[in-house]
Parts: sequence; C-alpha cells; structure tokens
Amino acid sequence: MGSVWGNALKISVFGESHGNGIGVVLDGFPAGVPFDENFVLSEMDRRAPGKNKQSTTRREADLPRILSGTYNGFTAGTPVCAIIENTDTRSGDYKDFTSQPRPGHADYTGALRYHSFNDPRGGGHFSGRLTAPLVFAGALCKLFLKSKGVSIGAHIQSIAQIQDMPFDDTAVTVDEIEALRLQPYPVRNPRAEEAMLAAIEEARLDGDSVGGVIECAAVGLPAGLGSPMLDTVEGRLSSLLFAVPAVKGVEFGAGFGFAGLRGSHANDPFCLDASGAVRTETNNNGGVLGGITNGMPLLFRVAIKPTPSISHRQETLDLSSGKVTPFTVKGRHDPCIVTRAAPVVEAACAVALTDLYLEGYGYARSE
Repeated sequence: MGSVWGNALKISVFGESHGNGIGVVLDGFPAGVPFDENFVLSEMDRRAPGKNKQSTTRREADLPRILSGTYNGFTAGTPVCAIIENTDTRSGDYKDFTSQPRPGHADYTGALRYHSFNDPRGGGHFSGRLTAPLVFAGALCKLFLKSKGVSIGAHIQSIAQIQDMPFDDTAVTVDEIEALRLQPYPVRNPRAEEAMLAAIEEARLDGDSVGGVIECAAVGLPAGLGSPMLDTVEGRLSSLLFAVPAVKGVEFGAGFGFAGLRGSHANDPFCLDASGAVRTETNNNGGVLGGITNGMPLLFRVAIKPTPSISHRQETLDLSSGKVTPFTVKGRHDPCIVTRAAPVVEAACAVALTDLYLEGYGYARSE
C-alpha cells in the first residue's frame, strides 16, 4: 500500500487535491499525550497556502476535524483520524491533463499505474495538498517527542543557490529551532532571506519557478535508536521524506561532501562532554553511525525541485494524437515550494522518529 507507512506507528494518508477532503489516520499513537490544539493549528498554518506572493493563491483554512482518537484533552490510544476539507478548488483548470500530461508531474505515470481511473484534478493523490495531513500527523508526533526531550526544527538552507547560514551541527539548540518556527520565513540570515524572496519574485514575474534545500535538525535524541543495514535511521527517514512531492534528494551530515574528504577529516572523534556523556568532536555523520543514533544532533538536508507547474509555454506529448504540441499550464501554483516546506520536512522527521522511538522504548522510557 503506497499510502500507508510505519511499523510501531502506522500512518495512512487519504484523499485527493480536489476531492471532498484529505486526511490521515495514525494507528499505534500512544495514549495520554496532551492534545495541544493551539500548537497543532499553528503547525497547520505554517504550511497553509495563499498567505503571500511566494505561494499559490489557493486559499484553504486547513482546519483538521478530528473524528477519533482524542478524549478529554488527551490522546486515547485508539487510532487518531483527522479530515481536512477542500473548499477552494478550480477543477476546470485540469481538464486537459489526461491527454496532455504536464512535464515534471505524475499525470502520465499516475494514469499508467491506475489505468486512467485516478482523479487527475489538481494532481489528485500526487498533489502537494496531501502534505497537510502529514503536517497534522507530525504535529502530534512533535508533542509526543517533546515529552521525551526531543525537539525538531528546520530552516531554508538555500533557494535558487542563495545560501542561508547552516546549523552548527554539533551545537544546534532548542532555542534556535523554536525561534525559526515563529518566523514567516524560517531563514537564519535576514540578508539571505531578502535575496531569496527577490529571486522568487523574479521567477514569478517571468512565469517560472525556483527550487532549494531545507536543512533539518533533531536535538535531544537518545543514542541507540535504529538498526543496521536494511532498517537504518537514514533509510526510515528517507522513505518518508521522499513521500513529500518535489523532494528529489536527501543527505545526512556531510552527505555528498564526504566524497571530497579524506578519512582523517571525515571521521568524528569521540569525547566526553562536561556532564560525562559520550559525544563526538565533529558531526560529519549527522548523528547516525551504522544506521543507529549516536546521541549527537540528527542533521539532514532535503533538495526540493522547482515547482513543475509554470506558466511558461512548454511542449508535451498529446497522447490522443501522438504528436508533440505546445502546452501552457493553467491554475494557481507556487513559484517556490521551498518557503512552505520546512514544516512538512519537520513533520516527516517527527513521524519517523516517533516510530523509531516506540520501537526502541515502547510508549514510555524510564529516565
């Protein structure tokens, strides 16, 4: 099942971009976690569309309606089900995509996989709209992880090759990532933010789009989560991160930078910190060794491609005639997805780490 993920915690994402609604079911979520509605709604708002020129003009409230799994302000231990209504759709913009698949989209592959019975409107189940229920699931998982001393945060590392200041991979703090969460654009360097927004606006006015990179960190993770070889921390996180539409690359720690290093510079020497805990002097491996957390901050980056829906005149194959024909995408689309991607990447990380935590310690861990 392509829309079900997890071991100890299973999530199932359902719905289509222009259907009646979208939603998620979390099965195996622990009982007794305080349900902080204000926090959940603030997470949904961080991802929501239609708030500025850098996102689609489609406006959705993204208010989750919880059907089950909470009681008297706490999670009940039974499956949590939430649905989010679709209220601002323009399905007529998508009527030609069954015969003229959009370049860079899943119109063609989706029709092949489901024998043309799939819903193509707004991208259907392949749409970035489906990240809204993922953010809801991630918000719940953040509440659970916070009770265990684990915090997750992300920033825009780059847009159109304009670079933000990276995290300090050995000393990123909870205060840093909490401050980023409160910013309209989670960027650490205000001058980089200004240049990024200018690049997005230039692309928007040209009917084009730009991509970028999100850097994410998790601090407070215990050492020893994960497994080697076929069930690694990197593998589990990546499998969920690649579920986010437009994600085309994931790297942990130094990532592809390892290819240019000698072992003497790549290795992370072990040491003891002031409290006597085992640490490493550097964190090139991003907090994971042998597929298992080592107690350092978990650090990874996600590459996000430019929005494929652009108003530039393109060419595509007309499947009904067998001829390549001119084509222009209609509808409302983001000139840059990256500005709304940080909470989505954080959510995927939170869900994956919750699953790993429950596997390692069950619902509770003795401190």
